[in-house]
Amino acid sequence: MHTRFALYLQDKHNMQYEMEMVRYADQRGFSEIWQADTRLARDCIVMMSAFLANTRRLRFGSGVLPIWTRNPAVIAATWSSMWELGGKVDDRSRVMLGLGAWWEPIASRVGVRRERPLKAMREHVEAIRQLFTMQEVTYHGDFVHLDKIRLDVAYGDISPRDIPIYIGATGEKMLELSGEICDGVVLNYVVSVDYIKRAIGFVHKGAEKAGRNPAEIDLPELMVCCLSDENPAAAMAEGKKLVAYYLATEPHIMKASGVSEELLEKVQSILTWPAREEDYIRAAREIPDEVVRRLMAVGTSAECRAKVKEYIDAGVTCPILFPMMPDIKPVIDAFADGI
Repeated sequence: MHTRFALYLQDKHNMQYEMEMVRYADQRGFSEIWQADTRLARDCIVMMSAFLANTRRLRFGSGVLPIWTRNPAVIAATWSSMWELGGKVDDRSRVMLGLGAWWEPIASRVGVRRERPLKAMREHVEAIRQLFTMQEVTYHGDFVHLDKIRLDVAYGDISPRDIPIYIGATGEKMLELSGEICDGVVLNYVVSVDYIKRAIGFVHKGAEKAGRNPAEIDLPELMVCCLSDENPAAAMAEGKKLVAYYLATEPHIMKASGVSEELLEKVQSILTWPAREEDYIRAAREIPDEVVRRLMAVGTSAECRAKVKEYIDAGVTCPILFPMMPDIKPVIDAFADGI
């Protein structure tokens, strides 16, 4: 039986309600929470710190922090602080660091030039990992420059920070890099099971290239979960709105899952960024039910559990469930006892 389940929180729900649901997930045996840091919405560090201070067992990861927005030394110091705040559970750090390369159109609109993201990502991971040793680090790359620095903990615990590093990856090369240099990969959501099988293959390829055991690479995946036993049709409607958003803003993810160019073009003609709620509703009318069912868990508890099991059978180690309906509790209850 698979019993490792997580929640993915973005900005869909009120913060105080999310805090309540995090405590409930902790009580029901969920293993972790991954906090989004994707748009100019909620900051993952603020939310993770609040969650850490209000729980004792759950682990928390950033899903995922854009590397372009903070210096790697600052990232390392921030996660070191949360490491101290959260302590350990089962002799493991309660914090995990998930990094991402961000996306358009937001990056260029805030003055970020996403040049050579693979090289930039490699340098950030390598430098941050060295800083987590608490030793002095000098690192000079094309994107990262550190000159004889260390995490400056004058009065606290100076032991190495056993913080696992993940990359949020979608493309083949980034997936391969993740397998080569990271503890795990945060696999993307709104993707098909077939895509996940291919993605895991690229992660394993990278691990093997680096002489690592592919079985040791953690493979959590974000999974949208539009669950309602009372109103499955409303759950489907909510799922369609999210698919519309991804068709408009991240077509590379949709193409990776075999969504047709015709549907992509139709939705993109309706939506611009940032879009309004009424635009998403209008675009959602163009999306067939079968496309939604291919890309996420949608419908009743039984339907959602069956779909999530398909991803687990494909190799996902921890489903990170993104509750899209107003009530998060049914999602926690549906998966708390495992599959």
